[in-house]
Amino acid sequence: MNTTLITFVVLYLLGTLALGVWAGTRIKSTTDFAVAGRSLPLVMVVTTTFATWFGAETVMGIPAKFVQGGLNSIVEDPFGAGTCLILVGMFFATKLYKQNLLTIGDFYRNRYGKGIEVFCSVAIILSYLGWVAAQITALGLVFTVLTNGAMSETAGMIVGTLAVLIYVVIGGFLAVAWTDFIQMIVLVIGLSVIAIFSADLAGGSDKVFAVAAQADLWKFFPEPSFKEIAFFIGAGLTMMLGSIPQQDVFQRVMSAKNAPTAKAGAMIGGASYILFAFVPMFIVTSAVVVMGDSALTIAKDDYQRLLPTFIMTKMPLIMQIFFFGALLSAIKSTSSATLLAPSTSFVENILKNLRPHMSDRQQLFAMRCTLVVFAALVLSYAIAMKGTSIYDLVSAAYQVTLVGAFVPLVMGLYWKRATTQGAIFSVGAGIAVWILFFPQISPLGEQFPGQLAGLIAGFTGMIVGSLMPQVFKNRHEPHHAPHGAHGQA
Repeated sequence: MNTTLITFVVLYLLGTLALGVWAGTRIKSTTDFAVAGRSLPLVMVVTTTFATWFGAETVMGIPAKFVQGGLNSIVEDPFGAGTCLILVGMFFATKLYKQNLLTIGDFYRNRYGKGIEVFCSVAIILSYLGWVAAQITALGLVFTVLTNGAMSETAGMIVGTLAVLIYVVIGGFLAVAWTDFIQMIVLVIGLSVIAIFSADLAGGSDKVFAVAAQADLWKFFPEPSFKEIAFFIGAGLTMMLGSIPQQDVFQRVMSAKNAPTAKAGAMIGGASYILFAFVPMFIVTSAVVVMGDSALTIAKDDYQRLLPTFIMTKMPLIMQIFFFGALLSAIKSTSSATLLAPSTSFVENILKNLRPHMSDRQQLFAMRCTLVVFAALVLSYAIAMKGTSIYDLVSAAYQVTLVGAFVPLVMGLYWKRATTQGAIFSVGAGIAVWILFFPQISPLGEQFPGQLAGLIAGFTGMIVGSLMPQVFKNRHEPHHAPHGAHGQA
């Protein structure tokens, strides 16, 4: 066990905790807690949107899948995930920012009524279980590797959850934004230095690229058959569109000081994520050059351990400090925001419907209590799902929002004839068709991706339901209201 390395890691964790406590002294209202008072400059919006996606799967999941299957096997993340942020900046940020909302669920209420608000908010909240569980799983793995097995993965998960939970409960999104800013600097510098050192170990970057080309890892497009193309498109769209109606993405857009900052921040953050995701891929390809077949064996049997094993066995202490600083930065930045997002949605879009007369102080207290409860649920889920790959936990999380929440959002913003009835039909058809394609229910999912079928059904339901005579109607017809008329202060 390397006590020097562990000491550095503990000091780093205590430093981010102190930053969160400091941010907590600036929290005065739910708006401060949920969206940092809509005050962040461009550089912080970029770092916090970039940090949204740069988590455990980017450092450990994506690179191992890349060395096994090439670019084609990672279309979902980073390509789909990064493109999601670019699309948010291009088509959603300005329109949503001007409505002055606290959560994405507020949009569904204003546009379609409370029923769709509650249903879409529940879908969004549930989707976070897998996403946050992936980060908690990675934290458990990190602490096990750091202590050379002295700390079990379960104990590591508990310690990691507490390390994140404390500063988020105290400082809210303001703490998340500030720690993201520091952690992304550590991440970019740390992984860049390791990439340079990895290339040197491998005998030069030209040898790393040669191995990638020899193994045909740069192949991006699928075989030209209907089935292969359909599954390729389905995988790409899962995070590209399924992540758009997500509270953590929405919080980052809404935390900007103005609409142009929100738009630019999302687009720059998304493009930066796609580009920088290649750095851990390069490091793992270097590991294959240095370690040979043993690296591919680890990638196949327990791929989440490949990069930590390479760093711990082939690199000096300073590189190990850089790596674990970068890795913890990636995991903590993602898990902090994705713990906060569903808690905010629950209080604003579900609890407030049950207790409509809560004061701002009561809402703030409820958000903090919900954070603790959600963290306990996620930790239990992560422990129960131990053994499931980080990449699979993440990709499964976004199918439910793709088929249930994306269509009402995009059509509500861009199609004036979209109605409450159309939204009900869209959500019902999208989720029903998606479930029908589950392999446990029918063999259809083996021939065509269920999430793509659900998305098509969702669009069909929205158009048919909106153009049919109205049975379900939102009395307020809020889509005729000007921007901001229904927003939260």
